[in-house]
Amino acid sequence: MAKQGSAKKTPNIELFIKASFDGENIGNCPFCQRLFMVLWLKGVEFNVTTVDMKKRPKELLHLAPGTNPPFLIFNGELKTDFIKIEEFLEETLAPPRYPHLTPRQPESYAAGSDVFAKFSAYIKNTSKAANEKFENALLKELKRLDNYLKEPLPDEIDANSTETVVSSTRKYLDGNKFTLADCNLLPKLHIIKVTFKYHSSMNQSGCKEIPEF
Repeated sequence: MAKQGSAKKTPNIELFIKASFDGENIGNCPFCQRLFMVLWLKGVEFNVTTVDMKKRPKELLHLAPGTNPPFLIFNGELKTDFIKIEEFLEETLAPPRYPHLTPRQPESYAAGSDVFAKFSAYIKNTSKAANEKFENALLKELKRLDNYLKEPLPDEIDANSTETVVSSTRKYLDGNKFTLADCNLLPKLHIIKVTFKYHSSMNQSGCKEIPEF
């Protein structure tokens, strides 16, 4: 009976993430935002501490020496590898109390997996001669992502129906519910969107820096 009671107890969770340029609000780190989304979608109570990377408080250096956010303290235990943290949360915060977030389709993980890398290569390129090559590589990955979103998933196709499903009607990568695949991709797409909006406004000056926000 004691084990059952402890299993139902709400865990004590504190998430440490990078702060934005103001040193207080949530920064533009996609890995930090990814873990924030996972915890939020799980519906679990958790505290968030933003870390000003310019100041690096001494108490945090003692807490997780040599480690950059994101990291997590779960019931007093420090966890520092964000991939392992995600796997741990999916395994520990499980049904029936918390929802599973693992995609049903393995392909949902791969969709858009190279978009951010191609974007980073494009935005950091300083050679005008190579600009078109990097731009085309990014557009190719965005097109691949778009094609995956348009393609019906297996559970959208009725094998007994005579009608052909041409396009998917789902809202997210793996269906109509958020999954870990969305937690991985959406923060990156948001950064791309904000950066290109900024880049567009600075186009005349030739600036291609990633803005702080």
